[in-house]
Amino acid sequence: MKEKLNNSQIKVMQLLWEGGAATAKELSLKAAESYGWNKNTTYTIIKSLVEAGAVERSEPDFLCTPLVSLDEVGRSETRGLVERLYKGSASAFFSAFLEDESLDSKELEELKKLINEKK
Repeated sequence: MKEKLNNSQIKVMQLLWEGGAATAKELSLKAAESYGWNKNTTYTIIKSLVEAGAVERSEPDFLCTPLVSLDEVGRSETRGLVERLYKGSASAFFSAFLEDESLDSKELEELKKLINEKK
């Protein structure tokens, strides 16, 4: 992927990640239902995703296939967030994340397990 995806691009990618490859028409109908977008908006975003290397568009019917996974985009977005807001410090990011009072004990245990597995 050549560049970071914007919010609108991520919304279209979510449709692809959830439903798999789809034609541009199918995506425009899903985007209209989910986000209230018109066809031209969706087609413009699909074009930008193709140019960014995130989607391949092929025949027949302008079939759109994701070239990047949710995990790949998620890791890239997280790295960017850590760089921008926490000066590259993963521990500062994690500390801020843990300050979130909405984490329940089960989520905290899952995080502990992930950390222990990384050791």
